[in-house]
Amino acid sequence: MTTHQTELTDDELRELAERAGRELEDASALEILRWAVDTFGEGFCVTSSMEDAVVAHLASRVRPGVDVVFLDTGYHFPETIGTRDAVAAVMDVNVLTLTPRQTVAEQDAEYGPRLHDRDPDLCCALRKVRPLQEGLENHRAWATGLRRDESPTRAHTPVVGWDEKRRKVKVSPIARWTQDDVDAYVAEHGVLTNPLLMDGYASVGCAPCTRRVLEGEDARAGRWAGRAKTECGLHG
Repeated sequence: MTTHQTELTDDELRELAERAGRELEDASALEILRWAVDTFGEGFCVTSSMEDAVVAHLASRVRPGVDVVFLDTGYHFPETIGTRDAVAAVMDVNVLTLTPRQTVAEQDAEYGPRLHDRDPDLCCALRKVRPLQEGLENHRAWATGLRRDESPTRAHTPVVGWDEKRRKVKVSPIARWTQDDVDAYVAEHGVLTNPLLMDGYASVGCAPCTRRVLEGEDARAGRWAGRAKTECGLHG
């Protein structure tokens, strides 16, 4: 990050993010990421659930060696961990794995087993939200793979916005992309994807809280199925 950006207050950063969101609405994903890298330098990172490595790949084209943050909740499918390891091995990125303060066994001892069934919001807070909050302390801006077509709750995702919860700039360079856009990019560039996407899963999260989607369901329908919950707390 430049010295100028380091010295900006939260209010100034929010204004910067909101203005960029308006100005970059019609920009390409690479242009949006280039703005983020030019603006924040080492203070910018990418987060990835390792559902696919599209945003990490895009960011690596703009900034080789870019930090890619992955949350290892302790509940991931083996395929997700394998995707993370493959990304770290073959892509020009720096994968940073964040872990919760407690192991699953330690959490079970304090809160009881299968907290994700009894209180999924608390489980997500402990295993996702808090670790990300701590892991982003040295970054002023972070990129996500959010897309507007994924679900109604994401329909108004700005390409650049202000993350009030973490007081950081949040960049969603593929917000305007469709699933067809993602598939085309993956095919063109040979981008790594989670094998579960070929096995009926449209969105990949923690194993206990993720199922395959049915025909006609939106991509997020397989997450916390049967509950009103649609987000883990990282994005809303």
